Amino acid sequence: MYDYALGFLDQFIQEGAARGLILRDHLEAQSLVWALNQDRDQIPETEELIQVTPELQVPHSEFMQAVKGVLAERKNLAEKLLIPDEFLEEIETLLGEKKQVIFQGPPGTGKTYVAQKFAEHLAGTKEQITLVQFHPSYAYEDFVQGFRPTLEGEQAGFKLRNGPLVRIANQAQDDPGGNYFLIIDEINRGNLAKVFGELYFLLEYRDQTINLQYSDKSFSLPENLCIIGTMNTADRSIALVDLALRRRFYFVEFRPDKDPIKGLLHRWLEANSLSNMMWVADVIDLANERLGEDRHAAIGPSYFMKPSLDDAAVRRAWEHGVLPYIEERLFGQDDRLAEFDLDTLKREVTRGGADSEDGSEVSGDEE
Repeated sequence: MYDYALGFLDQFIQEGAARGLILRDHLEAQSLVWALNQDRDQIPETEELIQVTPELQVPHSEFMQAVKGVLAERKNLAEKLLIPDEFLEEIETLLGEKKQVIFQGPPGTGKTYVAQKFAEHLAGTKEQITLVQFHPSYAYEDFVQGFRPTLEGEQAGFKLRNGPLVRIANQAQDDPGGNYFLIIDEINRGNLAKVFGELYFLLEYRDQTINLQYSDKSFSLPENLCIIGTMNTADRSIALVDLALRRRFYFVEFRPDKDPIKGLLHRWLEANSLSNMMWVADVIDLANERLGEDRHAAIGPSYFMKPSLDDAAVRRAWEHGVLPYIEERLFGQDDRLAEFDLDTLKREVTRGGADSEDGSEVSGDEE
């Protein structure tokens, strides 16, 4: 069925080109097919044969069934991730247009998790996905290409080795019908200008080639290779990236006060039959409100998205994960830390700040 779908998309691209509609790859073709079929509940009843390969012809109805199946997979993924299908559709459109996106937001908002799951959905197999994590000591030689120490027998030396970028680019070049993904976690923790080097040029001009600094062979980034980066915006020391990189990537916000992350913990608790723990989501909302207008300071929901969640697990996550983060954000404002005491927040959300019948507020001791 998957082969049928890819064959249909190939023919769709060819037919579009013959009519002046340029579709650059399977992603763009799939997005257009999905849009065209939004209001079609019935698969056309026709036995017209479509050529999948020189050796195989398949009835048109089977093709359409296969395509609908591929499109339905994204909707199923959205349901599993508890985020709107429209959000994934938007990311797919961005990847089809620019090939590079960065998910940015505070920690705990699911950026890396969504990147991996969505890449698996589009690639169809984990073998076509490479994940790397940037850090301050990560260099061009690690990412692109460089000489690495070797030991042959007792003879030490150096050998030119390809980094993860060149390796997956070569894979994609050898398999033009597949979708390949490079996920760069914590992309802003590296010295980006140093790590990417001349790749800055290729990120913008996929149809051109350039010589890598350690090789005389020309190199290009294939159209079927997409890059998804994740960026933590809470760390003040690394939050900024240069304008040259921003121009080459689309940016997608993952913020607790904005869809699709807004309300995610409520939906997750409900989906996992943990309605008795719904107060946790309310506590997070209240704490984020108190953190103020700094949208990068918000607390993400993933701290508490654990199947075995109970009061003890919440307290552990709060005391050893959330509070140290809040203390860092409020450095020099020790007088405000009392506002983020877990018991105090829980009382406020479970009682709604209710007053006693005589109009006086119920204190913690009285409770």
